[in-house]
Amino acid sequence: MATLPASPSPPWHTNPNPNNNNPNSISIPNPNFHPDQSQTLDFDSLMSPQPQSPSATTTPPLPPSLLQLSFNQDHACFAAATDNGFRIYNCDPFRELFRREFGGGGIAHVEMLFRCNILALVGGGSHPQYPPNKVMIWDDHQGTCIGELSFRAAVRGVRLRRDRIIVVVEQKIFVYNFADLKLLHQIETIANPKGLCSVSHVSESLVLACPGLHKGQIRVEHFALKKTKFISAHDSRIASFALTLDGQLIATASVKGTLIRIYDTDSGTLLQEVRRGANAAEIYSLAFSSTAQWLAVSSDKGTVHVFSLKVNSSGVPENETSQGSSSSSDAAIVPSSSSRSFIKFKGKIFCCFFINLKSISF
Repeated sequence: MATLPASPSPPWHTNPNPNNNNPNSISIPNPNFHPDQSQTLDFDSLMSPQPQSPSATTTPPLPPSLLQLSFNQDHACFAAATDNGFRIYNCDPFRELFRREFGGGGIAHVEMLFRCNILALVGGGSHPQYPPNKVMIWDDHQGTCIGELSFRAAVRGVRLRRDRIIVVVEQKIFVYNFADLKLLHQIETIANPKGLCSVSHVSESLVLACPGLHKGQIRVEHFALKKTKFISAHDSRIASFALTLDGQLIATASVKGTLIRIYDTDSGTLLQEVRRGANAAEIYSLAFSSTAQWLAVSSDKGTVHVFSLKVNSSGVPENETSQGSSSSSDAAIVPSSSSRSFIKFKGKIFCCFFINLKSISF
């Protein structure tokens, strides 16, 4: 396991073989740097290519395939991991900020740290740029990796804070100190192939939520208080969950996808339950607004439901308790004064709330 260097440039030598299993080695790719090339995101360019006509005489370069999409901590940007690199986009105004391409090397996970130059990368796709069992710490100013974390199992997810790196594998979560990559905590979980994990982003405290050891259970770690809380959220397996920015509330959904429940993370008390629908659905994502007044829920039904919550993250009752919903793809436009925002991508919706409360839809 390598550590982040204190000097401006990393002390490691270039390792020409990115699949080297030496945990102290650093693989330095040779990406092709592209400046801000477009003002609109061509999502079709990230999808698998359509079959070419038999009459075609030349074969154009294959467009990259999208492997993962994630928002940064304040929802001001999002990152798209593809089978040949990654791209970073600004949400408002919407534009591509930059892209990094690795000559065919795929990235399965890319995690931003707000808007700084440090990102976490995990290799993936048919030709991974890095081994899928490693987390590479990428410095975009230097255009190289400055550290890595190696594991015995494939990495399912990564979360970043300014002071911590959280890595999710199939049945365990590792918490590292960001400054020196020192392992601080290990948490056992039930099988977690989707890499479910959520962390708070208030600097004064760290709250981490992950699946527990039993079906339908959520484990919440309050590290500042040295307190662990187990919440029996659902009778069936957990499909998705999300914390508020301060970690005081958690929203959960099961694989049934009909009911969404909001709990207090300190006491484990059920505060509110909202119904997405009567029919089963696969929940893709949950997202609180910055004050926890609203909760967005996206599913495989092609819709985003936006619910008004009874309490915000400070526990103050809200005047409005009505439930609202916003439908999907064809009518995914809401007034600019609304706090509802969502993105649709070829039938799969990723939702978030933007800090300036303006809406973007595709």
